[in-house]
Amino acid sequence: MTEHQLSLAINGRERQLADRLVVFDPTGATPATRSESVVVVGLGYVGLPTAYALRSLTAQVTGYDISEQRLRAITDGEVDLPDADRRGLAGALAAGSLRLTADPAVLSEADVVIVCVPTPVDDEHEPDLSALRSACEEVVSRARAGQVIILTSTTFVGTTRRLLVEPLRARGMEVGADVHVAFSPERIDPGNLDHVQRETPRVVGGVTPRCAQRAARVVRRMTDEVYLVSSPEAAELTKLYENIFRAVNLALANEIADACGELGLDPIEVTIAAGTKPYGFLGSFPGPGVGGHCIPCDPHYLLWQLSEPVPLIEQAMRSIDQRPQRVVRRVVEMLAEAGVDHSGARVLIAGVTYKAGVRDLRESPSLPIMTGLRRLGIDVHYHDPLVPSLTLPDGTRMTSEKTPRGRDWDVTVIHTAHPGARYDWARDCPRVLDTTFQFDAVPHRQVL
Repeated sequence: MTEHQLSLAINGRERQLADRLVVFDPTGATPATRSESVVVVGLGYVGLPTAYALRSLTAQVTGYDISEQRLRAITDGEVDLPDADRRGLAGALAAGSLRLTADPAVLSEADVVIVCVPTPVDDEHEPDLSALRSACEEVVSRARAGQVIILTSTTFVGTTRRLLVEPLRARGMEVGADVHVAFSPERIDPGNLDHVQRETPRVVGGVTPRCAQRAARVVRRMTDEVYLVSSPEAAELTKLYENIFRAVNLALANEIADACGELGLDPIEVTIAAGTKPYGFLGSFPGPGVGGHCIPCDPHYLLWQLSEPVPLIEQAMRSIDQRPQRVVRRVVEMLAEAGVDHSGARVLIAGVTYKAGVRDLRESPSLPIMTGLRRLGIDVHYHDPLVPSLTLPDGTRMTSEKTPRGRDWDVTVIHTAHPGARYDWARDCPRVLDTTFQFDAVPHRQVL
């Protein structure tokens, strides 16, 4: 077990508080057996890497997903995984160590069931629990004695008891004796090879101590460090707190960038300089908004649940929600400064995924940016080598410009710069808006 230092800004007392961590010790637990079969429910950005990580230490791993289209995409290798993992996935499927199915009957056959379904929010920022509720109902209806059931989907505090524990008890099953239930939030960072599962600690909160031990034994197959907390609720709020912190920090980074713009300073330089302090600071870089499966969504699960206002979190989420419209206004300003009527102007969005190096469009700021520009009568196109086509929220279908020429556009907006992609064509564009604050390939670029 490697020593893990807490990431806390508490005046250097991290090592003292580290003693309060309850470390799962696999030597004192019932030994794990390769013969245990595992079914992973949901094969999205969390479920697929989870199933893949388990296959080397488990005799049989089955990925279950209700989407036949998703299963075909996985079989064909059309997945958002690093190249090495994509090759390994193909090998695992060919060897049969990882199976795929849309048949829920596998749930009753498994020794371990891990639920990894998405938990988005709707247009009103209300939690959309449809996929999670449906998955848990299926798991509960097919649960059998001896199973370990682990929920990993980020959700509101109390979900594990409401959607798993109480329905299981209604079936006459005693949690902690007949079945073992726990919550262990995912910690997967798509597209970031610096944060691999094996080296990222995980937290487990069991309904009973025995539940925690049984679940931790499974989670330990994916990571070298597992920490136990007192309950599923503690683990559920742990995950929400992690992503709420990121949301508040990113909202602050954007505001600091705005302040830097007014003061004539470089926010990247300022952030890196502040980051030289070895305690009390954890910086983020500004951008066109916040996207992905977690940060724009997860804080709303806490806001939705609480009866009392939490103004800091509420303001941070409003700031995040409004950020793409700042990009829209900045484009219009650049056109006006150049004497170009924005109605009918041609604008190219370079990179539309929420994050560099991934194909994921969920909650990407590019979508409201393109929608906002189109509403003003601007002719909007995009270029992204990872996204051949997309559909805007209003139903408009768009295809990527494969070989854009800079001079064809009135403004190019650098939204996401993918590693390895070429953007030298942007030098020929008369006006380039860099929303990443780090695209220095074009000398005449302007920042957001």
